[in-house]
Amino acid sequence: MKLYLDPGHGGSDTGAQGIGLNEKNINLDIALRIRSILTSQYEDVTVRMSRTDDSTKSLTERTNEANDWGADYYLSIHCNSFDGSAQGYEDYIHSSLSDSSTTADYRDTMHNEITKVNQLRNRGKKKANFHVLRETTMSALLTENGFIDNADDAELMTDPEWRQTVAQGHVNGLAKAFNLQEKEDAGTLYKVVAGSFQAKKNAENRMKDLQSHDIEAYIMSVSVSGKQWYRVQAGAFAKWKNAEKRLQQVKDAGVHDAYITREDS
Repeated sequence: MKLYLDPGHGGSDTGAQGIGLNEKNINLDIALRIRSILTSQYEDVTVRMSRTDDSTKSLTERTNEANDWGADYYLSIHCNSFDGSAQGYEDYIHSSLSDSSTTADYRDTMHNEITKVNQLRNRGKKKANFHVLRETTMSALLTENGFIDNADDAELMTDPEWRQTVAQGHVNGLAKAFNLQEKEDAGTLYKVVAGSFQAKKNAENRMKDLQSHDIEAYIMSVSVSGKQWYRVQAGAFAKWKNAEKRLQQVKDAGVHDAYITREDS
């Protein structure tokens, strides 16, 4: 599968701005993580990116490059902005396409996998006449991964683990949509995080609650921005699908903000 991966904006075009963040930087970070996971974890995947650094590139240059290369799929990574009050995730296919089109089928799979893990409000599946959706000759999707000017969404964006999880959600969608095959030994662990607390007592209570539901759980001490946190971990797995099953068990036990992190050996 040939994926053209497009981190939106870049260089002189910062994209949306808010709460000390530039959209171009968030887009690039997530896209680089998507490429890393795909190329290290899956067979027969080639990724070409519109940019791999903070460089300026026109929309026409991006779509022409993807078309000339003969990409199988065009994936454009973005963040949103409004007035500080809106928040959440949404994605777009071109407005001319029907809900029964191949592009819509791919989008449905991508949307389901991304929203499973991104901890954002689900704003739904949408259509628009964006250049990268209109001028591409292959199926194309544009994802809007939160509102950069919303305090809650922006706080998530500053967390590299969240950006990794969002990247993994995109990869999960691609893997299902295009039937990608995992490499035999990828050397990766997927860890289910069931809460992080500054008070150890709160972490202990969460651990005991999970154990009462017959879910393996233990506490790890981590330092984030110079502050001590107690993280409740509910298992580590070599395969994403096993971590995903555990994540669902944890959510069924009432921990709705649990998520999966990826750690390479």
